[in-house]
Amino acid sequence: MRRFRTIVLGLGAMGSATLCQLARRGHRPLGIDRFSPPHANGSSHGDTRITRLAIGEGAHYTPLALRSHELWRELERETGARLLASIGGLFLSSPTRSSVLHVPGFFDNTVAAARQYGIVHEILDAQAIRRRFPVFKVAADEYGYFEPEAGYLRPEACIAAQLAVAEERGATICRNERVQSFDASVDGVAVTTDRGHYLADRLVLTAGAWLPTLVGARIARHFTIYRQRLLWLAVDGDPVPFSPDRLPVFIWELQRRSQGIYGFPALDGPRGGVKIGVEQFAMETTADADEGALPPNDIAAFHAEMIEPFLSGLAARCVKTMTCLYTVTPDFGFVIDAHPDSDRVLLVAACSGHGFKHSPAIGEAAARWADEGRPPFAIDAFSLARLEFAADGLASGLPRA
Repeated sequence: MRRFRTIVLGLGAMGSATLCQLARRGHRPLGIDRFSPPHANGSSHGDTRITRLAIGEGAHYTPLALRSHELWRELERETGARLLASIGGLFLSSPTRSSVLHVPGFFDNTVAAARQYGIVHEILDAQAIRRRFPVFKVAADEYGYFEPEAGYLRPEACIAAQLAVAEERGATICRNERVQSFDASVDGVAVTTDRGHYLADRLVLTAGAWLPTLVGARIARHFTIYRQRLLWLAVDGDPVPFSPDRLPVFIWELQRRSQGIYGFPALDGPRGGVKIGVEQFAMETTADADEGALPPNDIAAFHAEMIEPFLSGLAARCVKTMTCLYTVTPDFGFVIDAHPDSDRVLLVAACSGHGFKHSPAIGEAAARWADEGRPPFAIDAFSLARLEFAADGLASGLPRA
């Protein structure tokens, strides 16, 4: 049985960042993934991920985003990879919005976080939005928050760069190896896979949508898996308004719809399409379920319902489609906490569709925990206990014992 100081299970956004930071600290860690990362089977793929500094899900996330931008730039300098593009981000809302993005008050929370942390931004009325970004069919009462430092990340490139640095600094990576179980004791944490057995002083569990299969019902009850569909729609007409120097990334709390939309410019030229996403939280799934391709009739219906009334210049034709998995907690918050049965195991989980941009800072904190032997965050917002209290019918936000 090979022994390591630290083992990381799952090498997507959080796992690759944690492995990289552990290797920087001289741990010579072991990383295990059931596929060969970066891959398109989990939650950390799809060409792009939005990054923003003022976080509408709560101001307590903003320090993570700020630190992550610093770490992305460090990684770019070290590897020469192009990972982060700050092309600006536009977040739209109105008093009559009917969709909710993750949490109530997303837009107001974003503005409040920007003011609290001194993040450069503008507030635009509908006329200013139409003038600067004519593809948006905004109503007269809609407004926007524009953040120049927002933009997008290339998730596959980010993961590849972090794993490359980790290996260069002594990490061992086991690809295409399935973890079957782990067992924590006073002597360490034993990990069993379909290929062998490993022992570590500490375990960081970053398994994403596969987490519920590893932690037992007591913890798994707090996580729900949803499959989200991504579409790259063809540009219909003039491609210039969709170019990266003209169109920012965007998130829109829509009127007259139960769902919002988010999207990107035509990053790979007009033939590459414009990536648009929505989020659904009605149909649950599992990590290994195969739900097939999106039928053409569904694409046409999606365009008629969610695109044509709000965005001009996009055709009802897909260049490509893709799916990704969300692992969601009831309050859409993260879980970054020690396992309730062992301080040797750290859960880094349930990023609820807004985690990738924070992953370098979380990986750095998890690596620090592996050195210091205690959870890196001592706040209830990321604790497992808050979910336990809520699930058991007790008041949330109580201090931890």
